[in-house]
Amino acid sequence: MSDIVISCQNLFKQFDQGDLEVPVLKGVNLKVERGELAAIVGASGSGKSTLLHLLGGLDKPSSGEINILGQNIAAMNENTRCKLRNGSLGFIYQFHHLLPEFTAQENVAMPLLIRRMSKQEALERAAEVLRQVGLGHRLVHTPSELSGGERQRAAVARALITQPACILADEPTGNLDRHTAEAVFDLMLELNEKVNASLIIVTHDQHLANRAKHIRQLIDGVLQDVERAL
Repeated sequence: MSDIVISCQNLFKQFDQGDLEVPVLKGVNLKVERGELAAIVGASGSGKSTLLHLLGGLDKPSSGEINILGQNIAAMNENTRCKLRNGSLGFIYQFHHLLPEFTAQENVAMPLLIRRMSKQEALERAAEVLRQVGLGHRLVHTPSELSGGERQRAAVARALITQPACILADEPTGNLDRHTAEAVFDLMLELNEKVNASLIIVTHDQHLANRAKHIRQLIDGVLQDVERAL
Protein backbone atom coordinates (compact mmCIF):
# COMPACT_ATOMS: atom_id res chain seq x y z
CA MET A 1 0.00 0.00 0.00
CA SER A 2 1.27 3.45 -0.86
CA ASP A 3 2.25 5.73 2.04
CA ILE A 4 0.78 8.71 0.16
CA VAL A 5 -2.69 9.43 1.54
CA ILE A 6 -3.53 12.61 -0.36
CA SER A 7 -1.80 14.36 -3.26
CA CYS A 8 -2.35 16.80 -6.10
CA GLN A 9 -0.46 17.38 -9.32
CA ASN A 10 -0.34 20.57 -11.37
CA LEU A 11 -3.48 21.90 -9.72
CA PHE A 12 -5.00 25.07 -11.17
CA LYS A 13 -8.03 26.98 -9.97
CA GLN A 14 -9.50 30.19 -11.33
CA PHE A 15 -12.71 32.02 -10.58
CA ASP A 16 -14.81 33.93 -13.07
CA GLN A 17 -15.76 37.46 -12.00
CA GLY A 18 -17.87 38.87 -14.79
CA ASP A 19 -15.65 38.96 -17.86
CA LEU A 20 -12.52 38.48 -15.75
CA GLU A 21 -10.79 35.18 -14.98
CA VAL A 22 -9.05 35.44 -11.61
CA PRO A 23 -6.34 32.79 -11.13
CA VAL A 24 -5.86 31.62 -7.54
CA LEU A 25 -3.86 28.40 -7.79
CA LYS A 26 -1.27 28.16 -10.57
CA GLY A 27 0.10 24.64 -10.61
CA VAL A 28 0.13 23.35 -7.03
CA ASN A 29 1.86 20.06 -6.26
CA LEU A 30 1.56 18.35 -2.90
CA LYS A 31 2.06 14.90 -1.38
CA VAL A 32 1.13 14.04 2.20
CA GLU A 33 2.11 10.71 3.73
CA ARG A 34 0.14 8.56 6.15
CA GLY A 35 0.31 10.03 9.66
CA GLU A 36 2.06 13.20 8.50
CA LEU A 37 1.26 16.62 9.95
CA ALA A 38 1.57 19.23 7.20
CA ALA A 39 0.96 22.95 7.63
CA ILE A 40 0.00 25.35 4.84
CA VAL A 41 0.59 29.04 5.47
CA GLY A 42 0.23 32.14 3.35
CA ALA A 43 -1.12 35.66 3.22
CA SER A 44 -4.83 36.30 3.53
CA GLY A 45 -6.46 35.67 0.15
CA SER A 46 -3.55 33.59 -1.14
CA GLY A 47 -5.80 30.57 -1.77
CA LYS A 48 -5.17 28.39 1.28
CA SER A 49 -8.83 27.62 1.95
CA THR A 50 -9.45 27.16 -1.78
CA LEU A 51 -6.70 24.53 -1.88
CA LEU A 52 -8.12 22.75 1.16
CA HIS A 53 -11.60 22.68 -0.37
CA LEU A 54 -10.19 21.19 -3.56
CA LEU A 55 -8.22 18.54 -1.67
CA GLY A 56 -11.39 17.63 0.21
CA GLY A 57 -13.49 17.30 -2.92
CA LEU A 58 -15.71 20.21 -1.88
CA ASP A 59 -14.90 22.09 -5.09
CA LYS A 60 -13.61 21.15 -8.53
CA PRO A 61 -10.27 22.33 -9.93
CA SER A 62 -9.99 24.17 -13.22
CA SER A 63 -7.39 21.56 -14.17
CA GLY A 64 -5.04 19.12 -12.51
CA GLU A 65 -5.36 15.90 -10.55
CA ILE A 66 -6.26 15.21 -6.91
CA ASN A 67 -5.76 11.74 -5.45
CA ILE A 68 -7.10 10.38 -2.17
CA LEU A 69 -5.80 6.91 -1.33
CA GLY A 70 -4.73 6.57 -4.97
CA GLN A 71 -8.12 7.53 -6.42
CA ASN A 72 -8.47 10.58 -8.67
CA ILE A 73 -11.43 12.45 -7.18
CA ALA A 74 -11.46 15.02 -10.00
CA ALA A 75 -12.57 12.26 -12.37
CA MET A 76 -15.40 11.01 -10.11
CA ASN A 77 -19.07 11.82 -10.25
CA GLU A 78 -20.54 13.66 -7.26
CA ASN A 79 -22.05 10.58 -5.63
CA THR A 80 -18.80 8.59 -5.73
CA ARG A 81 -16.83 11.60 -4.55
CA CYS A 82 -19.20 12.10 -1.59
CA LYS A 83 -18.81 8.46 -0.53
CA LEU A 84 -15.01 8.68 -0.65
CA ARG A 85 -15.05 12.01 1.19
CA ASN A 86 -17.31 10.69 3.95
CA GLY A 87 -15.30 7.50 4.31
CA SER A 88 -11.75 8.81 4.10
CA LEU A 89 -11.69 12.46 5.21
CA GLY A 90 -12.48 14.49 8.30
CA PHE A 91 -12.99 18.26 8.32
CA ILE A 92 -12.38 20.85 11.03
CA TYR A 93 -13.09 24.53 10.47
CA GLN A 94 -12.39 27.79 12.30
CA PHE A 95 -16.06 27.94 13.26
CA HIS A 96 -17.31 24.65 14.63
CA HIS A 97 -20.40 24.35 12.37
CA LEU A 98 -22.23 22.30 14.98
CA LEU A 99 -25.97 22.13 14.47
CA PRO A 100 -27.54 24.24 17.24
CA GLU A 101 -30.66 22.12 17.74
CA PHE A 102 -28.73 18.90 18.40
CA THR A 103 -26.69 17.79 21.41
CA ALA A 104 -22.91 17.36 21.25
CA GLN A 105 -23.41 13.61 21.05
CA GLU A 106 -25.90 13.89 18.19
CA ASN A 107 -23.65 16.32 16.30
CA VAL A 108 -20.66 14.00 16.56
CA ALA A 109 -22.78 11.00 15.51
CA MET A 110 -24.01 12.78 12.36
CA PRO A 111 -21.33 11.45 9.91
CA LEU A 112 -22.16 7.89 10.98
CA LEU A 113 -25.89 8.48 10.62
CA ILE A 114 -25.22 9.76 7.09
CA ARG A 115 -23.58 6.38 6.48
CA ARG A 116 -26.89 4.82 7.63
CA MET A 117 -25.40 3.28 10.76
CA SER A 118 -28.02 2.51 13.39
CA LYS A 119 -28.77 5.46 15.65
CA GLN A 120 -27.93 3.53 18.81
CA GLU A 121 -24.52 2.42 17.55
CA ALA A 122 -23.72 5.88 16.16
CA LEU A 123 -24.57 7.53 19.49
CA GLU A 124 -22.50 4.97 21.41
CA ARG A 125 -19.49 5.66 19.21
CA ALA A 126 -20.04 9.41 19.51
CA ALA A 127 -20.06 9.14 23.30
CA GLU A 128 -16.81 7.18 23.21
CA VAL A 129 -15.03 9.76 21.02
CA LEU A 130 -16.38 12.65 23.09
CA ARG A 131 -14.92 11.00 26.18
CA GLN A 132 -11.56 10.82 24.37
CA VAL A 133 -11.62 14.59 23.81
CA GLY A 134 -12.59 15.29 27.42
CA LEU A 135 -16.30 15.92 26.86
CA GLY A 136 -17.79 12.80 28.39
CA HIS A 137 -19.70 15.03 30.81
CA ARG A 138 -21.15 17.17 28.01
CA LEU A 139 -22.93 14.59 25.86
CA VAL A 140 -26.43 16.04 26.17
CA HIS A 141 -25.43 19.70 26.02
CA THR A 142 -26.23 21.75 22.91
CA PRO A 143 -23.57 23.98 21.31
CA SER A 144 -24.96 27.10 23.04
CA GLU A 145 -24.28 25.41 26.39
CA LEU A 146 -20.62 24.71 25.55
CA SER A 147 -17.63 27.04 25.76
CA GLY A 148 -15.70 27.95 22.61
CA GLY A 149 -13.00 25.41 23.38
CA GLU A 150 -15.58 22.71 24.11
CA ARG A 151 -17.37 23.39 20.83
CA GLN A 152 -14.11 23.02 18.94
CA ARG A 153 -13.30 19.80 20.81
CA ALA A 154 -16.69 18.49 19.71
CA ALA A 155 -15.83 19.47 16.14
CA VAL A 156 -12.55 17.52 16.46
CA ALA A 157 -14.50 14.51 17.72
CA ARG A 158 -16.90 14.76 14.77
CA ALA A 159 -13.94 14.79 12.35
CA LEU A 160 -12.40 11.72 13.98
CA ILE A 161 -15.47 9.54 14.42
CA THR A 162 -15.25 8.00 10.94
CA GLN A 163 -11.56 7.11 11.55
CA PRO A 164 -10.49 9.05 8.46
CA ALA A 165 -7.24 8.57 6.59
CA CYS A 166 -6.75 12.36 6.47
CA ILE A 167 -8.09 15.33 8.44
CA LEU A 168 -8.31 18.71 6.71
CA ALA A 169 -8.29 21.59 9.19
CA ASP A 170 -8.96 25.19 8.11
CA GLU A 171 -7.81 27.64 10.83
CA PRO A 172 -9.07 25.19 13.49
CA THR A 173 -7.88 27.34 16.40
CA GLY A 174 -8.31 30.75 14.76
CA ASN A 175 -11.37 31.63 16.82
CA LEU A 176 -9.85 30.69 20.18
CA ASP A 177 -7.61 32.47 22.70
CA ARG A 178 -3.97 31.36 22.86
CA HIS A 179 -4.34 29.05 25.87
CA THR A 180 -7.43 27.30 24.48
CA ALA A 181 -5.90 27.14 20.99
CA GLU A 182 -2.81 25.37 22.37
CA ALA A 183 -4.98 22.88 24.27
CA VAL A 184 -7.13 22.08 21.23
CA PHE A 185 -4.09 21.76 18.97
CA ASP A 186 -2.36 19.47 21.48
CA LEU A 187 -5.48 17.33 21.46
CA MET A 188 -5.51 17.20 17.66
CA LEU A 189 -1.88 16.07 17.59
CA GLU A 190 -2.45 13.45 20.28
CA LEU A 191 -5.45 11.95 18.53
CA ASN A 192 -3.79 12.27 15.12
CA GLU A 193 -0.88 10.18 16.37
CA LYS A 194 -3.20 7.66 18.01
CA VAL A 195 -5.20 6.93 14.84
CA ASN A 196 -2.25 7.49 12.43
CA ALA A 197 -4.30 9.84 10.26
CA SER A 198 -2.67 12.50 8.12
CA LEU A 199 -3.41 16.07 9.19
CA ILE A 200 -3.28 19.04 6.81
CA ILE A 201 -3.74 22.30 8.66
CA VAL A 202 -4.21 25.74 7.14
CA THR A 203 -3.22 28.40 9.65
CA HIS A 204 -2.11 31.99 10.11
CA ASP A 205 -0.51 30.97 13.40
CA GLN A 206 3.20 30.52 12.76
CA HIS A 207 3.70 29.09 16.24
CA LEU A 208 1.32 26.23 15.48
CA ALA A 209 2.66 25.79 11.95
CA ASN A 210 6.17 25.31 13.33
CA ARG A 211 5.02 22.15 15.07
CA ALA A 212 4.32 20.47 11.72
CA LYS A 213 6.76 18.08 10.03
CA HIS A 214 6.52 20.09 6.82
CA ILE A 215 5.51 23.71 6.29
CA ARG A 216 4.44 24.87 2.84
CA GLN A 217 3.64 28.44 1.87
CA LEU A 218 1.31 29.57 -0.88
CA ILE A 219 3.00 32.38 -2.81
CA ASP A 220 1.56 33.67 -6.08
CA GLY A 221 -0.57 30.56 -6.48
CA VAL A 222 2.28 28.09 -6.04
CA LEU A 223 3.06 25.96 -2.98
CA GLN A 224 6.65 26.26 -1.76
CA ASP A 225 8.51 24.44 0.99
CA VAL A 226 9.48 26.65 3.92
CA GLU A 227 12.97 26.37 5.36
CA ARG A 228 12.91 26.18 9.15
CA ALA A 229 14.84 28.73 11.15
CA LEU A 230 17.54 27.15 13.29
